[in-house]
Amino acid sequence: MHHPTLSTGWRALLAATVVAAATTVPLSVGPAAAAPTTDRQHQYAAAATEYGVPTVVLLGVSYLESRWDTNAGTPSTSGGYGPMHLTDARHVAALPGRGHHDAGAEDPRGDDSRPARVPAPRPVEAPAPSTAALQTVDAAATLTGATPEALRTDAGLNIRGGAALLSAYQRDLNAPVGADTDPAAWYGAVARYSGADSADAAAAFADEVFTTIGAGQTRVTDDGQRITLPARTVRPERSWLDRLGLRRLARPDGVECPRTISCEWIPAPYEAFGDGDYGNHDLSDRPARQKIEYIVIHDTEASWATTLQLVQDPTYVSWHYSLRSVDGHIAQHVRTTDVGWHAGNWYVNAKSIGLEHEGFAAQGTWYTEAMYRTSAKLVRHLALRLGIPLDRQHIIGHDNVPGTIPSTVRGMHWDPGPYWDWTHYFDLLHAPRLDTGTPATGLVRIYPDYATNRPAFTDCVTAGVPCAPRGSSAVVLRSAPSADAPLVNDIALRPDGTPNTMAVSDHGARASAGQTYALAGRQGDWTAIWYLGQRAWFHNPASAPTASWTVGVVATPKPGRTTIPVYGRAYPEQSAYPDGVPYQAISPLQYTLTAGQRYAVGAVLAGEYYRASTVDGSSPGDWTVIRGKNRYAQIQFGHRIMYVDLADVQLLPSPVGAPR
Repeated sequence: MHHPTLSTGWRALLAATVVAAATTVPLSVGPAAAAPTTDRQHQYAAAATEYGVPTVVLLGVSYLESRWDTNAGTPSTSGGYGPMHLTDARHVAALPGRGHHDAGAEDPRGDDSRPARVPAPRPVEAPAPSTAALQTVDAAATLTGATPEALRTDAGLNIRGGAALLSAYQRDLNAPVGADTDPAAWYGAVARYSGADSADAAAAFADEVFTTIGAGQTRVTDDGQRITLPARTVRPERSWLDRLGLRRLARPDGVECPRTISCEWIPAPYEAFGDGDYGNHDLSDRPARQKIEYIVIHDTEASWATTLQLVQDPTYVSWHYSLRSVDGHIAQHVRTTDVGWHAGNWYVNAKSIGLEHEGFAAQGTWYTEAMYRTSAKLVRHLALRLGIPLDRQHIIGHDNVPGTIPSTVRGMHWDPGPYWDWTHYFDLLHAPRLDTGTPATGLVRIYPDYATNRPAFTDCVTAGVPCAPRGSSAVVLRSAPSADAPLVNDIALRPDGTPNTMAVSDHGARASAGQTYALAGRQGDWTAIWYLGQRAWFHNPASAPTASWTVGVVATPKPGRTTIPVYGRAYPEQSAYPDGVPYQAISPLQYTLTAGQRYAVGAVLAGEYYRASTVDGSSPGDWTVIRGKNRYAQIQFGHRIMYVDLADVQLLPSPVGAPR
């Protein structure tokens, strides 16, 4: 249900803020990089000539796999290595430390009106080399004479291996081979390179490659190589796809995916177990019954095969979509009208759609460009259809979802973690950027350069051991403007007040790309933001900025209030509950918001509680949204979003009284 008066006032306040900053100059973001080299470009050209592959095809395939990056020699979430994503799942399975890294026993349903549903620990696992798509390094080794280890670690050999595979796939189709052949005739080989097991997924991958070729690309890779794919109009001959003999997916009416991506329906079960228990999601009628506010980005912490097994278990939990790493293929499990059990917070679950991406948050793995692209297409499709803003207040990670009450905060999950590239993801979403501010406007949007921003995280594989140096979306927050200062403290994660740590799972002292915070001070190359009730400093030199200035609305305690409570959910007051429906207590979290502090506001929301407690809707008030008079402001309080009661705060345009 919408609240026109409230929404209109919110838009007017934001519009006034934008007007107030209309004369400011945008701050460009991105650190000055060392002069890039072009050796890698020559390696692509040489490999293309050696194996008879058009250079644009080789570059296009590689871009869709890795964006030409080396990713510090670490494997992707589907066991792929290097710019060409040569897969070696057998090797990955033997690596130490693979497994579930979500600390804490989060109840994914997050509704304390029902008994907690805590999934059993998952067994340690890695991608199983059960298909050729997960073990392409073996074929590349045979074709090139290089060892699998060399193909995994040497970028030039990796590119040769990818070119050799494409050439072999082309020959298997009895298609023309040669560096000067028409790229249009390589559609079948490109589709096979995806590793997809269905024609739909293979075609979606190939179409994206040829779209990339048509648009052209140029970028500097994560190891400082400038590579250019010149734009070239190619009309691919899609009939080559038929020769691959791949299965055709049944795509029933009602699958909620855009037609341009590969998507199938693998339903999550809705079943009763007896004794009133049921799983693994709740029925609803969204958005008619309740507006969907969020799309939550997760990683699976499991392989594709295990992910599908889990979501089809009626005793387990659920999410709306799963995305496969190797080719970006999507399976939908729960209708967007219904409520999945995925985010650990019932208020967020009732108002969100959950996407699980095949991957592991910690162990140095990376996400393929194919998966980033299909995910972005799906999210943009859903957001535009449902009226969800394309910003970091509404497109959030599981690690941005707050605990519901003090006892649940510590156990909340932290995926997709600091290695998810939020800046690139929002570029793919074609999300608007409102970076028209100056320091005087008082809001800071975090935007580090992903490739060169490499925090020294630890514990990716082994406790206490540094992670492989690699790009990150996260900036580290310190208690003073110095690289030697302790990290800030998250009192819920470390109640003794000691600093948080650089462990990759410890998100209590970091901010992430796209998140917006209120400015709390500046000193030299350091910028302070209000964060969990304290000033938190991050390195933000003018020569290589890690944030931009923006405009918006802030929340601050009303005059006369020394401190106000902060909440993990936006529930209605007790008087709103009808007879027979248990009151859901409005319980403050461990944190407080102190007078003089300001926090960026992402939305103004009505207090709501979706009542769902039986499989057949037979309980009093079942399948209804309970609303009262309470209104809340959603704020960026720490790494996670949180809520404050509108009765406790003033909402102000961000330029008013901003610190310099």
